[in-house]
Amino acid sequence: MAKPISSPLHEKFPQKNTFHRALDLTIFFLLLSLLAYRLLSLKNNGFTWLLAFLCESWFTFIWILNVSTKWNPVSYKTYPERLLQCYRVDELPPVDMFVTTADPMLEPPIITVNTVLSLLAVDYPANKLSCYVSDDGASPLTFYALLEASKFAKLWVPFCKKYGIQTRAPFRYFSRELLPSHDNSTEFLQEYRKIMDEYEELRRRIEHATLKSISHELSTADFVAFSNIKKGSHPTIIKVILENKESRSDGLPHLVYVSREKDPKHPHHYKAGAMNVLTRVSGAMTNAPFMLNVDCDMYANNPQIFHHAMCLLLGSKNEQDCGFVQSPQCFYDGLKDDPFGNQLVVLYKYLGSGIAGLQGPTYIGTGCFHRRKVIYGLWPDGRMEIKGRSGKLTDERIQKTFGNSKEFTKTAARILSGLSGISHCPYDLLNRVEAAQEVATCSYEYGTSWGTKIGCLYGSTTEDVLTGMRIQARGWKSTDCRPDPPAFLGCAPSGGPAALTQQKRWATGLLEILFSKNSPFIAAFTAKLQFRQCLAYLWFISWALRSIPELCYLALPAYCIMAGSHFLPKVQEPAVLIPISLFVSYNFYTLFEYYGAGFSIRACWNNLRMGRITAVTAWLFGFFSVILKLLGLSETVFEVTKKDQSTTPGEGSDKDAGRFTFDGSLIFVPATTLLLVHLMALVTALLGLFDHVGIESRIGEIICSVWVVLCFSPFLKGLFGKGKYGIPTSSISKSVALALLFLACTTTVRK
Repeated sequence: MAKPISSPLHEKFPQKNTFHRALDLTIFFLLLSLLAYRLLSLKNNGFTWLLAFLCESWFTFIWILNVSTKWNPVSYKTYPERLLQCYRVDELPPVDMFVTTADPMLEPPIITVNTVLSLLAVDYPANKLSCYVSDDGASPLTFYALLEASKFAKLWVPFCKKYGIQTRAPFRYFSRELLPSHDNSTEFLQEYRKIMDEYEELRRRIEHATLKSISHELSTADFVAFSNIKKGSHPTIIKVILENKESRSDGLPHLVYVSREKDPKHPHHYKAGAMNVLTRVSGAMTNAPFMLNVDCDMYANNPQIFHHAMCLLLGSKNEQDCGFVQSPQCFYDGLKDDPFGNQLVVLYKYLGSGIAGLQGPTYIGTGCFHRRKVIYGLWPDGRMEIKGRSGKLTDERIQKTFGNSKEFTKTAARILSGLSGISHCPYDLLNRVEAAQEVATCSYEYGTSWGTKIGCLYGSTTEDVLTGMRIQARGWKSTDCRPDPPAFLGCAPSGGPAALTQQKRWATGLLEILFSKNSPFIAAFTAKLQFRQCLAYLWFISWALRSIPELCYLALPAYCIMAGSHFLPKVQEPAVLIPISLFVSYNFYTLFEYYGAGFSIRACWNNLRMGRITAVTAWLFGFFSVILKLLGLSETVFEVTKKDQSTTPGEGSDKDAGRFTFDGSLIFVPATTLLLVHLMALVTALLGLFDHVGIESRIGEIICSVWVVLCFSPFLKGLFGKGKYGIPTSSISKSVALALLFLACTTTVRK
């Protein structure tokens, strides 16, 4: 039995941000002043003035959301050293760990293997851990890699725990140029070299299998199930790779391979569907009360992360205050100065700390510890969400909610009644495979509440945010976990196509939430989602909507130059100080945040630039994707982001590593068009093609046009680049046609 807690396992600290608040209010005041000036002078100006007013009204609304979210930042401090003072090792709760992968070509198996090895080696009793790997591609290559990794794990895990190795992902540990300095004994050096050689052999075998497609292995007993696999159509495959039969705390955790059944006639709901299958399969096999899920590239960087998470989950006075624990998404080998603006450090530092002070961080799909009963749809008061917020638990309701598997519904009932595990422990995993296969079929969810009331919710390609919001709408709060070193590390997309594809998927899925029955507006007024938490959700689920006012505002300077109009106060007017002050204040504010997060001025500029590029490319296409879905013309698609693994520190320092890359996707056309429009506008202004309009009367618009060209400088370089660093001719042709159409329209207006 747990000992009484004399000292808290975690503490919550409010952060001082007086100067930050002052800047927030200053910018807000300037925005209101600009809007007031627009309104007062609206009658004396034309279309451009009205359009500027509408765009600036939207920017003001977004700023209100931003200020509300950041206003009360908090941080949490955990005390993992106190955990074992309160709980014996055998009293620590079990955790089921989920790793999801979908395509061995986009997500190389060696990446998945390193993530799995880091989880198997964490500092937590091995008999309390079970690792489930979901392979949505049913790839024999992924299964082969896991089989080989399980052999290496028998060497790697004891080595890590014997010598207190902090970096538990072998590709990161062995990428160092120098030997670890914490132990120079002969015994350690011998073991180090042996383990390093074994890892290199593991890596070579997996690479060789990748090249050969391991067709020669399919005849063996382990691979018979993969012999007739077709993409998108295959039976359920569940394989127990490692089993801790003796339930030893110093052994190896369970390792189970899961590939759910797929049939073209049945929707599979992408990652959300895979997560729900993992939840049911693990429930049927081990049924731990807590679940951790990570993406295949997010390895456990802090071996004590389970202790940190348990400090938050077990140390809360009220379970309602900690429905799930979320760690920020951090990345390894980040390129210098964040050229693609996707390292998210500043976002988590300020916005993440702010939302932690409200109802808690949202679920971001990786690095999250969940209470299983919360995922099962339980409200804090013990009731289930069955056709609304109704109902005590009965066998009939549990079966209608969770499905017809008697074995699984028994384990679900144990979780909902406050128990865990299965009724007979220790248990034989192999004897539970049949029950697990039953709940992994593609027809199991029909007539149940999976995806609508319980589990990961369907209806959005950002199923994580939707699921987290519905959990908080039931009254649960979440907790932010930021140990030092970071809990998990992954690889950020590199290059233009990968970075923008990820942003497009996020923007699409987030906007789907806004236009669904699960909108935060509805949850705030009909459920228990706090109003300011609703505003925080609106800040990022409106990303795709921002693309329209951003695009219009970015096009305004060029339009005004070519149409002989203006959208800024004239230089001699005192009111010109308002937009100048706003521009200076906002950029100082952004620089202040990046400096506070330890970034350079160049990094700040890169993120400002990428913010504009992302808005008129990825977010714009996300907006159109959702509009087409709402009109019934197409369905949104979950696009897997390509994962790349840097294995040596020097790889991130290549001179071309931060260069923007392009492909033939239409996503690059709007930004290229915008750039060409501004170049035409500047040429017309500088050459005086419109003689009766002097440059001095349009100096504000010209400066803005130059600023836009600077923001889109990667595309300017792309016009003259070659290979993947150049914009394809087909994209340039489309952009030229659109730019000429824009010029024709402005010329018509001018006449």
